[in-house]
Amino acid sequence: MNGREAMELALEEARTALEHGDVPVGAVLLGPDGSVLASDHNRREETGDATAHAEMLVISGASRAIGDWRLTDCTLVVTLEPCAMCAMAAVWARIGRIVYGAADLKAGAAWSLFNIPQDERLNHHIELEARVLEEECSAILQEFFESRRAGA
Repeated sequence: MNGREAMELALEEARTALEHGDVPVGAVLLGPDGSVLASDHNRREETGDATAHAEMLVISGASRAIGDWRLTDCTLVVTLEPCAMCAMAAVWARIGRIVYGAADLKAGAAWSLFNIPQDERLNHHIELEARVLEEECSAILQEFFESRRAGA
C-alpha cells in the first residue's frame, strides 16, 4: 500500500471518529512491506483518555501486532500533522517515516510549530512527507469545527 492509499484509509478512520464526537483524525501504520499493521482514529471523547490520539493508538496496536516496540522502517500515515506527544512517540518507536495530510498551525510538531521528528538533538530522525490529500484532510476538520461552533 502506498502513502496515498493509506491516507484514504486514514480518512475513513477519521470519519469514524465523528460517530462518537471525537476530532476527526485517522491514522494508519504501515509495515516495511507496505502492509497495514494498525489503523485507528481519535478516541479521546469515547474513552475519556487525553492520550487516545489516533497516532498513539496505531503505534500501540502495531507494536502489539509485531511483538516489538521498535517500528523501524515503518510508516505512520495520519490525516493531521502530529502533535508534540505523538511526534515524540514516533521518535521513541523508531518509526522511519511520517506522512500527513493537513498541517496543524496551532499544535503541529512535524514542521508547523516544532520539528520533533527531525530534531538533530534527538537520537532518531524521521523522514517527513506533508500535504498528502491535504484538501480532503483539511475539509473534514473544517466541517467538524464549523459544526461545533454552530452548536450542531
